[in-house]
Amino acid sequence: MELRRMGITNTDVLSAMERIPRETFVPPTFRDRAYENIALPISSGQTISQPYIVAYMTQLLNPDARAKVLEIGTGSGYQAAILSKLFRRTYSIERYRSLHIKAVEIFEKLKISNITTKLGDGYRGWSEQAPFSHIIVTAAAEDVPAALVDQLGDNGVLVIPVGPDQGDQTILRITKDHHGMVAEEEMIPVRFVPLVQGLAVET
Repeated sequence: MELRRMGITNTDVLSAMERIPRETFVPPTFRDRAYENIALPISSGQTISQPYIVAYMTQLLNPDARAKVLEIGTGSGYQAAILSKLFRRTYSIERYRSLHIKAVEIFEKLKISNITTKLGDGYRGWSEQAPFSHIIVTAAAEDVPAALVDQLGDNGVLVIPVGPDQGDQTILRITKDHHGMVAEEEMIPVRFVPLVQGLAVET
């Protein structure tokens, strides 16, 4: 109901948000706050986004149950789980091995079988599976990665936060028409962890 009041109107997105148990993706320390509309910390210095931002960015994608979607930044796995209810197949890339392993364990626990994940550099996308009709990035890039625009198919949609770390960030909605022409819309101000190139070095 709160998401509806905040302007989330896509009934499929709302249904997916209702069906995915957010507490499963939240560390035990914060589980009692799983359904508050706030971002929460997870391991490796990352966060699980607030439900409104997850729903908002997902709605911007215009989900298509026949299509495949690429997510950059698996993190807790929550966004990918939402996408799994809205797309035929979800591909998700994570640079932290520990987060990647934990997310896969949760997908298996929840019996979600249409998510394919890999450990990799999100800046490079997933060229072997391109083109994608939909791409979503869950960390803020200083500039839009060219590889992601290249891997966006005709009439595709890319939703990405852009801006400096600790600075002003804005969600962009980027579309590519069937002639390959790219258009960009600025949406709302946000605050995300930075999108970093390469695999993470974990201790």
